[in-house]
Amino acid sequence: MKLNKMKNRTAIWPSLWLCLVAAGAGAQEVTTTTSWDGLVEVKPKRMDAAFLMPGADFRPYKKLMLDPAAVAFRKDWMKNVNRSTPLSQRITQEDAEKIAAAVRDNFSEVFTDAFREAGYDIVSAPGADVLRLRPGIIDLYIAAPDKQTAARSRTYTMEAGEATLFLEARDSSSGALLGRVVDQRATRNTGSLTFTNQVTNLSDFRALFRKWADISVKGLDNLRELSPVPEDLKPGQKLGP
Repeated sequence: MKLNKMKNRTAIWPSLWLCLVAAGAGAQEVTTTTSWDGLVEVKPKRMDAAFLMPGADFRPYKKLMLDPAAVAFRKDWMKNVNRSTPLSQRITQEDAEKIAAAVRDNFSEVFTDAFREAGYDIVSAPGADVLRLRPGIIDLYIAAPDKQTAARSRTYTMEAGEATLFLEARDSSSGALLGRVVDQRATRNTGSLTFTNQVTNLSDFRALFRKWADISVKGLDNLRELSPVPEDLKPGQKLGP
């Protein structure tokens, strides 16, 4: 489910900056809402926010390198979910690390499949026709994380949770920054309280990842068609029809 708008948008920038530092991007903190490391914010079609480098040319890229996703939970998420959880079901730091690893692996699998299905080759080495994508799943909130224990309880929710996607595109050979997108979404809303467990959580978040993947594929296809990006790109400018 698409949220009406990114909540506390400016509050998310520090998490994005930390995500970039963890990925070795050497990014500077955002100084305005319309520019970011030389990128200019454009009017997005399907994401909450999109930033492009003036003059960037996406036409050469027919292959992709996909970095492992950086994963960061919402601030105080573990403390908040444990507050109303039986002792045997409380989430530990080790549990959180396992959840983050599962999110990372499933995100990578879903995105790889989507781009391959669209005709892009997924490679592991830089090249002149290789675009490097650096993803992040931040502000991750899982409403009812299910812990496999002998004394299990039943939990009911309307949504598995929500998260914010961060995706950065760079030339794989030079490392030149080309663009970034940010998008916050919730998983599907069932419309009523539904039994929630590890299986349903995984299914709902994979569906969310697939939605992001399909949007990203269409976005890259559109950028290749519209390239090169205008050198005189203006904040809020709409690209294409």
